[in-house]
Amino acid sequence: MTDQHRQTLPEGGKARRVYLLLRDDILSGVHGAGSVLAGEQKLAEMHGVSRVTIRRALDALEEDRLIERRAGSGTRVREAVQPQTMAADMATLIPQIVKMGQHSARLLSFSYGAAPDHVAEAMELGEGNRVQRAVRVRLAGETPFSHLTTYVPEDIATNYSEADLANVPLYQLLERSGVRVSSASQRVGATLAGPDVAEALGVSVGAALLSLRRVVRDGDGRAVEYLAALYRPDRFELEMSLSRVGESAMRHWEPVVDQPRRDTEGQG
Repeated sequence: MTDQHRQTLPEGGKARRVYLLLRDDILSGVHGAGSVLAGEQKLAEMHGVSRVTIRRALDALEEDRLIERRAGSGTRVREAVQPQTMAADMATLIPQIVKMGQHSARLLSFSYGAAPDHVAEAMELGEGNRVQRAVRVRLAGETPFSHLTTYVPEDIATNYSEADLANVPLYQLLERSGVRVSSASQRVGATLAGPDVAEALGVSVGAALLSLRRVVRDGDGRAVEYLAALYRPDRFELEMSLSRVGESAMRHWEPVVDQPRRDTEGQG
């Protein structure tokens, strides 16, 4: 049996399609806990695939501990264990960044060198300016939910050590170095997990991930950190509160800022 936090995608496009369809039905409650799935032959007919393909899909669901197969009693849906999900409100980003830094993290690498071109451009670094690059995995309990690659200007990063970063949240280290974080800009998208990231996050290679690129600046507008973050979408979500404003044909949605929000971190 694989790690209970790892998502297992079966080999073959048809098997993956069946796996994802059945998985969605189980997680959404179409097939409730304790219910018995149709037999292999029936499932094969329903999905227009072979029984071999159905077995591969069921094997993956069993690896994910979503179903239980017993000879003579069929395939039964297991009681769902709700994952611990992190949530961040887009309108109150910086306080939550600090708070999320309090969750345990595992440092995978720590080095100094030239910044990649896209990072140097985003941070507006001059030629020859070096950065400290670190790769970490953040955990909620024992479950990895984010893969973080950070770039910090060398003159700031030399104020803390590799051992410090392995044990203290980065934003605390930045403040200890005299940095006052003031603002951030970010872009959110999606990507697929490569081999190294997949292993670190406990997902299959090619699994969909939430991608976030963020440039953090101090009060003078200087870029003090570039973050490339990858999140498991089953463990992390971004929230935004909206308000309907305007008149007549000009009515539209706008983000709500400074609204008290429920604390969803650590729930579920």
